Amino acid sequence: MNGTIFKWILWAALGAALVLYPKLFGIYYTNLFVTFAVFALYSVSFNLLLGYTGLLSFGQAMFFGAGGYGAALALKHIPGLPLLAAVGCGLGAAMVLALVLAPLVVRVSGTAFAMLHLAFGQLLYMLALKLRTVTGGEDGIGGFPIPPFSIPGVISFDMKVPTHFYYFALAVLGVSLWLMWFFTKTPVGQIQVGIRDNAKRIDYLGFRVPQTKALVYVVAGGFAGVAGSIYALFQNLISADSGFHVLNSFVPVMMTMVGGIGSFFGPIWGAGIFQILEELTSRYTDRVELVVGLILILVIMFAPLGFVGLMRFLKQQWSARSALRTWREKP
Repeated sequence: MNGTIFKWILWAALGAALVLYPKLFGIYYTNLFVTFAVFALYSVSFNLLLGYTGLLSFGQAMFFGAGGYGAALALKHIPGLPLLAAVGCGLGAAMVLALVLAPLVVRVSGTAFAMLHLAFGQLLYMLALKLRTVTGGEDGIGGFPIPPFSIPGVISFDMKVPTHFYYFALAVLGVSLWLMWFFTKTPVGQIQVGIRDNAKRIDYLGFRVPQTKALVYVVAGGFAGVAGSIYALFQNLISADSGFHVLNSFVPVMMTMVGGIGSFFGPIWGAGIFQILEELTSRYTDRVELVVGLILILVIMFAPLGFVGLMRFLKQQWSARSALRTWREKP
């Protein structure tokens, strides 16, 4: 009972801190937090594939970019489109892309799955560069109207005000994270973990492995699209480089590995660590990628389970030493 109350107190304190964050830290750090939250959602969507289903994708940026372009194109060409509807367009674009690719990609795994996504990602990147009339080419789509978030006849918030956009993004990204967490707790979530550990056994038990993979694939792609939509709205710009570039596909890989593969909150920790590293490093040098690469190498060599795994190991060591100390102190 005490543990449950303590957890509720922690969640309440976290919620209060998030609400007061803009007033406590100002606009600059508020914008940094929005960027962190976007890539936290993006990395968690990737972890649904790698950490929970055992599918390594080098093309998750396909869905991130599809979400960004879907929201931007919808706002550009549909006058009066509500803000949530624009995010829904980004979600729909990413899910449609995942539905198109799923029948092919769910029948492979391992290296073939990873490289197939790398190829599809590069294909979409080149299409985004070449289809200038649709995507804007290298310049991308920018300056599209950002409608206010409004409840007709009740209230309206101007999204050009950074604080207002912070609360909107926090709500959308927070709900998305909760929905993914809930998905991992459903029977489908348990099956996907079984597929990761032993796909043949799951097949022998009568579950349809390709169909389950396809469902997880579409869910992961859809939430990556939500992250891309919020990112496009936040920057008021989406381009081939910020959406489909291959380096953008490796960002969630690195964040997940640093935070902890297989842990739901691991990628969130990883996104936070990367955000802090980039902010601190950029103050002293422009070689941010070099520092990030060195950190990743150190994690792979000395903490392969990531930050969450390291914390679990330290907790176990502390518990073991406490138990040994208690045993020695017994008369």
